[in-house]
Amino acid sequence: MKTYLLSLACLVGASMVAPGQTTQKFTATKANDYGLVYSLPVTVLDVTIEAEHVVKKPGEFYKYAKKYLNVSDPISEMSESWTVKRVIVTPRGVADSKEQYLMQFKSGQAPFLIMDDANLPVAINTEELNLPEPPELPEPMEAQPTPLETRAAREVISEEMLQSQSSAKRAELAAQRIYELRQSRNDLITGQADQMPPDGEAMKLVMDQIAAQEAALTAMFIGTEQRETDVQTITYRPGDEVTKAVIARISAIDGIVGADDLSGDPVTISIRVTERGKMPVNDKGEEKEFPKGGVAYCIPGSADVKIDFEGKTFVNKSFEMAQYGIVFGLEPKMFSDKKAPAYLLLDPVTGGIRELGTK
Repeated sequence: MKTYLLSLACLVGASMVAPGQTTQKFTATKANDYGLVYSLPVTVLDVTIEAEHVVKKPGEFYKYAKKYLNVSDPISEMSESWTVKRVIVTPRGVADSKEQYLMQFKSGQAPFLIMDDANLPVAINTEELNLPEPPELPEPMEAQPTPLETRAAREVISEEMLQSQSSAKRAELAAQRIYELRQSRNDLITGQADQMPPDGEAMKLVMDQIAAQEAALTAMFIGTEQRETDVQTITYRPGDEVTKAVIARISAIDGIVGADDLSGDPVTISIRVTERGKMPVNDKGEEKEFPKGGVAYCIPGSADVKIDFEGKTFVNKSFEMAQYGIVFGLEPKMFSDKKAPAYLLLDPVTGGIRELGTK
């Protein structure tokens, strides 16, 4: 197969929009000698890691949690940790500069090629692309205020609690206030309160205030827990088979860090090739020859991909990949047949055939 390192600038192009991405249409004309140049992809893996940061703080009265609230396991010391929440692996094709091909047609014929925004072919002779939607990825989530960081926490502290020098006495007063709030809520629900809210909206406002104040007082006994997340995507280009190659690390303090930052525990990838693309054969079992001026496509191979962290497997999935396959070609004349020209849909991730038919 002859490779042509030509510029796409020689093609006649027109921009168009497909769902989820921008594509461009190129037509074989006299200006480009009725030839279309394109690249086949190499498959990379976008590994999206969602890590969760958890900060736990003990409440002022954690020693009295069992006595007053019957809670036997309150947070008793401050702790901070990062861990992997989930991992999403998304295969993606990138143009391989070493895999550029020329589709050569006869003069007077005008097949067209659709390229995506990564300069990879997605279709020939059809604009009905039916490209898959990109996966929905998680977004970073900021930590929310704890019950002790709200306005209700400031309002619920009584003057007697402020004046007391004894933590035991303050805990007792806090517990009493919790019981009072619970009784007030019950009276409102049953309609036995001395002064009922005038309408449903006022009722909701009062109930929300009671809930916020109770949550603040309860946090003084059981402690608080804050959670936030960070999301980062690492692009990994598979080559040879690997076992537990480090692609990132999770630091207890800094969260997701680079693979060479030894302050964190490793997130690893393992790749095992399960199938390699094979050259098509004829009726005699002989390998077919690449057609002259053929439309090159990839017959991809497959590999199992595993992502592990701290002994837990977050991804264990098989993916088709271009680099474990072989390149073959289709007869170019089938795309310029005047009676029934062929159309082709290509997978931009692998360069493989998604659909081949005639109009």
